[in-house]
Amino acid sequence: MSADAPSASAGKRERNKEQNRAAILNAARRCFMAQGLDGVSVRDIIRETGLATGTFYNYFSDKEEVFSALLEDVANRINAELHDIRMGANDLRGFLHDTYLHLFRVFASEPGLFQLLDLNEPYIRDKYQGSVLGLSMEYLKTDIRDAVERGILPEIDEEYLAAAFYGVGYEMSRVLVQREHPDPEGAAQLATRIFLEGMMGQAR
Repeated sequence: MSADAPSASAGKRERNKEQNRAAILNAARRCFMAQGLDGVSVRDIIRETGLATGTFYNYFSDKEEVFSALLEDVANRINAELHDIRMGANDLRGFLHDTYLHLFRVFASEPGLFQLLDLNEPYIRDKYQGSVLGLSMEYLKTDIRDAVERGILPEIDEEYLAAAFYGVGYEMSRVLVQREHPDPEGAAQLATRIFLEGMMGQAR
């Protein structure tokens, strides 16, 4: 047997593990989008994957653990992307517009992703405030503090501002994904102008 055979076998096992985990997460995502967390059972997820029951439990202990893994994967990806955008902003308009534009583009291209979050929002808020929603807010507050230090933002209550940024992004995303022809750029421009100019700026 070749000396490379054990390492090749190990590599194949790792790829199979990654594929199985991805299959479970993708199946769970479809189930949670359609029925919400409360309406889905582990059996539903397993049936959707086509994998054996034992394979599921090699990766996750219950549906809540799968849901948490989904949320963390999504949150980590989007938070990292938005953090990079905000850290690269040279002025307040860029800080606002580029953040909102990226967020709205993500949800416009993946409306099912927002549906997953929105359908299960009460559960997410109740169970994962510290690890998922809380993580998003901590990223945002950290970036606001950095923007204040760099002179992009004036001295301001970071908790209130983070809540306002988050609320506008979430609620506008809800409307955006419901439209037949979503316009991320238009939504980003409106959100930016509201923060920079207020409603009077919209009237001019």
